[in-house]
Amino acid sequence: MRLIRMVAIFTLLPMVAAVGGLLMISNADEIQWGYEGDGGPSEWAELAPEFSICGEGKAQSPIDIRDAVEAALVDIAFHYGETANNIVNNGHTIQVDVDTGSHIVYNGITYDLLQFHFHAPSEHTIAGEAAPMEIHFVHKDRNSNNLAVVGILLSEGESANEAYAPIIDNMPTEAGAANAMGDELALAELLPERRGYFTYQGSLTTPPCSEVARWLLLDTPVALSSAQVAAYRAIYDGNARPLQPLGERDLLHTGH
Repeated sequence: MRLIRMVAIFTLLPMVAAVGGLLMISNADEIQWGYEGDGGPSEWAELAPEFSICGEGKAQSPIDIRDAVEAALVDIAFHYGETANNIVNNGHTIQVDVDTGSHIVYNGITYDLLQFHFHAPSEHTIAGEAAPMEIHFVHKDRNSNNLAVVGILLSEGESANEAYAPIIDNMPTEAGAANAMGDELALAELLPERRGYFTYQGSLTTPPCSEVARWLLLDTPVALSSAQVAAYRAIYDGNARPLQPLGERDLLHTGH
């Protein structure tokens, strides 16, 4: 398996453009960061002034999920359509850029889906246990720079997950490359049927680690086949930020 590339190709990250001033990064395309060695997570805060919160922040992500407080939380209302946009290898992960229109409504706020991407192993853990992979659906509040990130742990099962096949089958292996989606992708089918979730206030899990994310980690995993997991991990294996302390933040859970 290939090690994570130490190349930051921020010009390929639509989230940066879409969120605008939220992720103000000077000369970002020249800043090299990665997941090991020089430029790894322990050094992110020192790579640029804009990254300082990676080390100084008190509401960083990911975290270990344990001892969550059960609460009567509102449902996440998913309004996902279909997309035929590009699958991008941005130098750090495989990312899928989506058509406009897909969104969620949470606590009365509408968040537009910008993109989704993968990590292996999972960045969040459950009582210290990591899943083989994790997917992050990144949404932006229409009226502010706040984000809502829906996370799903991806487990390993026996059968191929057909909903994920258009992604897995079209992943570009080289950093900077993009492939057109071969088939329409029904976004809602990427989600589990049960959508209880854990929630806490946190950050982006990559530089600049901005603390603007309401995390909504679904408590039901989605299974991919071992071959599908291996296909992703042949490209990126180890692109997960180490766990961050929860500190004084609330961690809530509702299951239904």
